[in-house]
Amino acid sequence: MTPMSRWLGGAALACTLFAPLAHAGLFDDDEARKAILDLRQKLEQSNEQQRSRQAELNAQLLEQISQLKRSMLDLNSQLELLRADNARLRGQDEQLSRDVAELQRRTKDLQQGVDDRMKRLEPQKITLDGREFIADPDERRQFDDAMGLLRKGEFPAAASAMLAFQKKYPQSGYNESVLFWLGNAHYGNRNFKEAITAFRALVHSAPSNPRAPEALLSIANCQVELKDPKGARRTIDELVKNYPQSEAAQAGRERLASLK
Repeated sequence: MTPMSRWLGGAALACTLFAPLAHAGLFDDDEARKAILDLRQKLEQSNEQQRSRQAELNAQLLEQISQLKRSMLDLNSQLELLRADNARLRGQDEQLSRDVAELQRRTKDLQQGVDDRMKRLEPQKITLDGREFIADPDERRQFDDAMGLLRKGEFPAAASAMLAFQKKYPQSGYNESVLFWLGNAHYGNRNFKEAITAFRALVHSAPSNPRAPEALLSIANCQVELKDPKGARRTIDELVKNYPQSEAAQAGRERLASLK
């Protein structure tokens, strides 16, 4: 056998011996690739499931966030409504407080007005010329009006007002004072005889009146104006005799000296 033949025979034998091993190696690679592909596929499936789950979670989270935002918006709206309601209620409370205060003020004014009217209608206690008596409000007003005319020097009007008062209130506690001031009104109007009549009526009806001495002195002055010095002296004598300690008596003594 030649060397070439021997080599070819050895090569054939080697191929025969190593052929099963090569086939086994190829099979192992296919299984590995298949396992790798399966593993890769499972991994891809797992990743896909994970991504799908994450997407679902993200979607749920976004929905929850959206719901939370809507809830917060609703809550803010409710808060604004509550604030508006509170402001309206405060406004109503303030207006109610103002209305109550105004009602109280009007009630007080009304009550005061009623009290004032009642006082104007109720008899009042009067103190005049050392005397106390009860007078109706209108009675007092009419006397005050007559005195106002006298103070302003409107003697005819004052005399008319005093006479009207006597006629309307013949039993008035003012009447003694009315006689005295009626005499003064006549005197100011130079109606000396009428003045004497009024002064004399006071002295006769109320000799204890504190104005009586002044009335006698005024009578004497009227008599002087009427050119009746004798009558004036008699009146002054009466004044000094009946009211010796009065200021009018002192003035009468001085006037009497001028009549002699």
